[in-house]
Amino acid sequence: MTMMVPHAASLGLSLVELGKGRGSMQAPWREELVGDPDTGVIASGVVTALIDHTCGLAINSAMTEATPIATLDLRIDYLRPAAPRTGITAEAHCYRLTRSIGFVRAQAWDVSPDDPVATAQAAFMLNPRG
Repeated sequence: MTMMVPHAASLGLSLVELGKGRGSMQAPWREELVGDPDTGVIASGVVTALIDHTCGLAINSAMTEATPIATLDLRIDYLRPAAPRTGITAEAHCYRLTRSIGFVRAQAWDVSPDDPVATAQAAFMLNPRG
């Protein structure tokens, strides 16, 4: 997923861990991903993309067969700024699948999962192939 999706590849997203209905990914700190050069903090759009991709990863890992999906709703609560010059890790859990919708919760952090930068709730459309 990190190499096949051009957006994920250009951001340098990498897989950290994968399990049934769960996944985690990282976005590295790089100068071109900084939102404010004065602070050196990674841009919030990078955090949003990381969370979205990690939620999709959790949905895909919960499915029994490869299924096209699309983000329907993604609500992110930013709790604090990320630490300067620090990458971000996101972890997501698909907690419910219906025939047409997958529901996911996620969080992102810089140093410790006990002090998240953001939390998220998402819904994805499942488009099983007929």
